Amino acid sequence: MAELINRKKALSVSPLKSSQTTGAALAFLGIRKAMPLMHGSQGCTAFAKVFFVRHFREPVPLQTTAMDQVSSVMGADGNIVEALRTICEKQNPAIIGLVTTGLAETQGCDIRRAVSDFRAEYTEFASTAIVAVNTPDFAGSFESGFALAVKGIIDTLVPANQERVGLRQRQVNVLCGANLTPGDIEFVSESIESFGLRPVLIPDLSGSLDGHLDDAQFNPLTTGGLSVKDLAEVGESVATLMIGPSLTAAADLLQQRTAVPDFRFGHLQGLDEVDRWFATLAQISARPVPEKWIRHRRQLQDAMLDTHFMLGDVRAAIAADPDVLMGFEALLRGMGASTVAAVVPAKNTALASVPVSSVQVGDLEDVEKIAAQTKANLLLGNSHAGDSAKRLGIPLLRMGFPQYDLVGGFQRCWFGYRGTQQALFDIANLMLAHHREIQPYYSIYAQKPAGETHTRH
Repeated sequence: MAELINRKKALSVSPLKSSQTTGAALAFLGIRKAMPLMHGSQGCTAFAKVFFVRHFREPVPLQTTAMDQVSSVMGADGNIVEALRTICEKQNPAIIGLVTTGLAETQGCDIRRAVSDFRAEYTEFASTAIVAVNTPDFAGSFESGFALAVKGIIDTLVPANQERVGLRQRQVNVLCGANLTPGDIEFVSESIESFGLRPVLIPDLSGSLDGHLDDAQFNPLTTGGLSVKDLAEVGESVATLMIGPSLTAAADLLQQRTAVPDFRFGHLQGLDEVDRWFATLAQISARPVPEKWIRHRRQLQDAMLDTHFMLGDVRAAIAADPDVLMGFEALLRGMGASTVAAVVPAKNTALASVPVSSVQVGDLEDVEKIAAQTKANLLLGNSHAGDSAKRLGIPLLRMGFPQYDLVGGFQRCWFGYRGTQQALFDIANLMLAHHREIQPYYSIYAQKPAGETHTRH
């Protein structure tokens, strides 16, 4: 059991955290014809947009209520109403995700009352769904903001009805956490469909931010993802699958509203968890596991044999959001490696179950110090950890958000047998590339090559 160590510094040095507001906006980007709306200054939205564009290398729709000095003091409810009206008139979205920033939360804005005022004044836009979520960026992290948005989506758009469970006997709900890349979600979808089931992915980034070219020259809204209509029918599914402990509150709410039985997973990395995933799908569908996945499992077993020499003595330092950290810690532990430094930007109660000595709530400076003290020889983190890895003189496996110095990192699949296999190969290659050759020993009595001096031991 891990001891959770709170932050002890008054400031962040080389911050690890991405804001709750950004995480919540990403969740809304997984819904079809959506527009995330940040209630705050123009700079807050521009900052988040830069993160998204550099990570996904795609145009990302975001809007702002453009709070200024006057509205920050006198009240900005009017900014929300005006922004909602403008978006509905000009872009006609299916859903608007209204999220707050630190400025709006400090000002004390009541976003739900502002939405009620908009509904009362502009009844012609009643068909546009609006989900309001409080996500102050001075609390939580990217992952918790994403989870709050998913819970808000369920709370607003999923009707409370416990009498329609199983009407769609081949439909399965999937709550996808912030730790899933579009590539991971594609694996989840493909694996479910291979059992003759239809997945309803909440949210579905694989349809909106998977890097595809759209037929339209310009679209101000998201071009794929989960539809609002599908959300209204999740209570008719035969089961719900949750991936990511950060979504526990959202899964509890969905189960309470619909009574659909659920199965919960922390991640889908490593042999044990992926085995449990396919066993669960076989149970839900009453079908055997397809031969394709059995072959992939054998390939992973072979990869584990091939790489265990390089990974058995790895001492890893991990800096990531809690769900991501728990997945990679389990993957490394399964190969005999040890996690000697674990740092997260914010607390998560699920971290207590991680079998490491301690988990530090902190920043990249913290992971750098702990890694140096514990003689870590591998660092796992996002692109911000690049400088720390250079100073430590150890290789960096880039994962998490954001990744701006690696093309295609956003689309990488870490899940499943194949995803785990490739992760093991990548880590093994990093260790081989940074392997320091043992210097030859020459006896003082032996003749040695010209120009070299004897080494005494």
